[in-house]
Amino acid sequence: MQSLVRPALRSPALLRAVDALAAGEPVLIYDAPDREGETDLVILSERATPELIRLLRRDAGGLLCAAISSELRLQLGLPFFEELLTYGGPEFPIARELAKYRPRYDRRSAFGITVNHRTNFTGVPDNDRAQTVRALGELARDAPGLGREELIARFSSEFAAPGHLPLLYAAPGLLGERKGHTELAISLARMGGLSESVTVCEMLGDSGGPRSPEAAEEYAGAHGWVFLEGRAIVEAWRTWSA
Repeated sequence: MQSLVRPALRSPALLRAVDALAAGEPVLIYDAPDREGETDLVILSERATPELIRLLRRDAGGLLCAAISSELRLQLGLPFFEELLTYGGPEFPIARELAKYRPRYDRRSAFGITVNHRTNFTGVPDNDRAQTVRALGELARDAPGLGREELIARFSSEFAAPGHLPLLYAAPGLLGERKGHTELAISLARMGGLSESVTVCEMLGDSGGPRSPEAAEEYAGAHGWVFLEGRAIVEAWRTWSA
């Protein structure tokens, strides 16, 4: 794996994170104190198993979502959820009103549609969500070798919407445009030569808010997993993308 990594990823922590994701292990990514101020537990989508999905919902506890690159979103022609609300038609004026909201921590939301794999029953159990996540990751892995029509046909045949897995779409410029967990994790995957779909879940604390970065780092250390601050990924990205 390390032979694929360009010089910007000579950081031992970033190299360990890439190798961990490739091996099916989670990594923890803290964005920044002036943004969400949250740590996400992150896995490579194509490595998803029921055990990893259980880990995310049990030990993280936030919203489990799967992120894909902007390039894959555009090839598939997938809309942002905000766009669905905005262009919902005159019969749903309330949808346009709801779409005017902007997150307090960013200028826009990364949320897209929600999906289930067509083999799912309800889409909620760990087995179901692992199948959905893994199939999405495998699609992202195979996408560079597929034509647009083939890619769309495969996505349409494998997934149904609405479902129980929210999709997140990375910004076209990745960390040059937005510095959310979606972009941080997809940028790490791209720099490491991995498939460009990751699944994330926010780590919650016991006080009703997010888990503190100190507590998240302690949790990572107890399990032997990598804890990364967003700024380390941003700095590596600036060198890698220059």
